[in-house]
Amino acid sequence: MKTKGKVSGIISNLVTVEVDGPVAQNEICFVSSGEVRMMAEVIKVIGNKVFVQVFESTRGLKTGSDVEFMGHLLEVSLGPGILSSIYDGLQNNLKTMEGVFLKRGEYTEALDNTVEWHFTPLVREGETVRAGSWLGEVVENSLPHKIMTPFKFKGEYTVKSIVGEGNYTINQVIAMLTDREGNDREVTMVQKWPVKVPITCYKDKPRPFKIMETGVRIFDTFNPIAEGGTGFIPGPFGSGKTVLQHALAKQAEADIIIMAACGERANEVVEIFMEFPKLDDPRTGRRLMERTIIICNTSNMPVAAREASVYTAMTLGEYYRLMGLKVLLLADSTSRWAQALREMSNRLEELPGADAFPMDLSAIISNFYSRAGYVVLDNGKSGSVTFIGTVSPAGGNLKEPVTESTKKVARCFYALAQSRADSKRYPAVDPIDSYSKYLEYPEIQEYLNTTVEENWHDRISESKNIILKGKEAAEQINILGDDGVPLEYHDRFWKSELIDFVILQQDAFDKIDASTPMERQKYMLDLVLKICRTHPSFENFEECAAYYKNLINILRQLNYSEFKSEKFYEYLDELKI
Repeated sequence: MKTKGKVSGIISNLVTVEVDGPVAQNEICFVSSGEVRMMAEVIKVIGNKVFVQVFESTRGLKTGSDVEFMGHLLEVSLGPGILSSIYDGLQNNLKTMEGVFLKRGEYTEALDNTVEWHFTPLVREGETVRAGSWLGEVVENSLPHKIMTPFKFKGEYTVKSIVGEGNYTINQVIAMLTDREGNDREVTMVQKWPVKVPITCYKDKPRPFKIMETGVRIFDTFNPIAEGGTGFIPGPFGSGKTVLQHALAKQAEADIIIMAACGERANEVVEIFMEFPKLDDPRTGRRLMERTIIICNTSNMPVAAREASVYTAMTLGEYYRLMGLKVLLLADSTSRWAQALREMSNRLEELPGADAFPMDLSAIISNFYSRAGYVVLDNGKSGSVTFIGTVSPAGGNLKEPVTESTKKVARCFYALAQSRADSKRYPAVDPIDSYSKYLEYPEIQEYLNTTVEENWHDRISESKNIILKGKEAAEQINILGDDGVPLEYHDRFWKSELIDFVILQQDAFDKIDASTPMERQKYMLDLVLKICRTHPSFENFEECAAYYKNLINILRQLNYSEFKSEKFYEYLDELKI
């Protein structure tokens, strides 16, 4: 028997309902406004008074309207057909909707139940399985898509029957499982899971021990992110957060890319829609969209849907992780998600924290980031979800609550500087303020020493030290003038500029420089450090500047040349070192 209720109060998307039965926290309900039924989520329960946030506009809703509670949390459909899809936060398929806008009260099916998939069984009758076990496999856009025992199943089951190899739709029964009490359970290719509950059908979740190559030098060389790790990119508007995420999506060493546009401006979302289907995938030679999922909620959509989008994206990432795949989840921007939390908290008249954000903002962000990670499955295979979110602090203030709360949980901090963006030094990641805590992990250090170069960590520290000394020298030169400081200060400054122009800056639109393999990054950093370790003598600061400008010009040309090609060696000869 479903619980029912009546609307007794309305404050924008916050609706108060008087109920006639039990209601659970975060339960889904439908609010009726005339012939329109709008989905909502329970966010607070006080006796028989329930506060729900509606995922759509409540304009025209009246007190006394009927509300029906569904008895389950916000769920997503998991099965073949998710890749290449564009969803909103409620997993409405935006490709199949009619017109440009999804009408209020209308919901589309997340998966096409008419498409037949070629199913290959991976288990036999009589075998024992549990939640998350691989029952079979279909091919989805050239990637293996595992059909798993539903995650809601508890305990062990015996495979009573399983269909043979052939073509089936997602709603057809492909297996019959029997529990310990002898009850039979049907299994299809599709299952549902609540987005705010982590999927934990794995054996172990070890600490990250290897890096994820992104092809972006400021990441891989200076502040690497681990596979299954977490990082975030704070920066003011226009500093290149979205473009940097697009570069990561195209070049990172991941099997699945999930883009969560959480409260982004509509023009940026349209840009994603227009660009991604046309992008070539350097890993497979096919279209990048074939292994990409886009979750889209623009800033003009209701705040409740904005909050749901990040959880929907993470749940889809966890689903593909259990197939033994590497998932890269990019959220842009978590600040808009936090603003949605603040708006609902204020409407509920809760005690505000810093800048009127919820008191438990740090806990909410921490719980969400903890869902990423590297996992070992029951069958010995491994999968990972690597999460990188962006933060858009007002006025570029990196001391505001969302940035500070995220800084406590994310292990990589990529601070975008307005000054670097203004001087067209892209990516505009500040090499001094940014850091990667993974570099301090013994497992990561051992991995880098083995796969890149012995004592690689020391080379990174040496490079950062040169940049820091160069920055200090630049400040002294600006204050005292070119002739007011020793020549040594100019030498320090230009050595830091050498690393900046050759290693830190990267042309995202150049065919060769857009993505740099780790072997090339190692070669270039060793070459630059070899130059920086020399101590040439100069007569004056003009001679010093001319010497390093010439080096920068030659080394920049190296970045634009095929690695160790004929042209590459010609530029090397010009260096005369």
